[in-house]
Amino acid sequence: MKPFARCLLHWAVLTALVVSARAQTAERRANFTGRGGDNGKCTIEVEVDGVVDVEIRGDRGVLRTLSGQPGLWRRFECNAPLPPNPGNFRFTGIDGRGSQTLLQDPNSGRGVAVVRIQDPKSGAEGYTFDLEWRGLSLDAGPPQRQPARRGGRIDVGAAISACQGAVEERLRRDGYRNSRIASVKADNRPGRSDWIVGTLTAQQGQGGRTYNMDFACSVDFATGDIRSVDVNRQ
Repeated sequence: MKPFARCLLHWAVLTALVVSARAQTAERRANFTGRGGDNGKCTIEVEVDGVVDVEIRGDRGVLRTLSGQPGLWRRFECNAPLPPNPGNFRFTGIDGRGSQTLLQDPNSGRGVAVVRIQDPKSGAEGYTFDLEWRGLSLDAGPPQRQPARRGGRIDVGAAISACQGAVEERLRRDGYRNSRIASVKADNRPGRSDWIVGTLTAQQGQGGRTYNMDFACSVDFATGDIRSVDVNRQ
């Protein structure tokens, strides 16, 4: 085979592989139903004929087919975005004839949960699983800021992540430890659209008293920077 023809063949094969790889990935945004308060939950339902990984970060999902026919989204419903460091995180496989395995916990995976589904028989099968959490965990290390932006602004999940890091730094500097966020949300009061507020518990020093606290962060939604952070005992 002549060199030019060989190059054309290699280019055609590479192009086919790239197209094939792209065809194996499907993205979806969550449909929000109600408000989660302290208790967060996402229900995911997909159609699988082979092996897929389902990746969830915040309110975004990626369905990645590893083998077999391309997987399909059926449902992605949440009452809140998956936080970067969710407290009391739990994965539960609901139905499906094959196996569902949590490959990556968001607390150890920079805010990304990964579930692998393996369908052992021919023909597509529906699989459903739940991701549940309660508040945020400050014990999992500094959170990673999410880069998602809407109209040039960071999203609420990224603002919460930035606020969480600032609160953790303030508590550490003030001598508190074993901190855990009980609730967190964007302040919806008039004139407070750039504030993240919540409650937490923290222990003063080693073996000291545990206090209930309120916190509030003023966030620059254009850059993700924290303007100010306040933490006060109740």
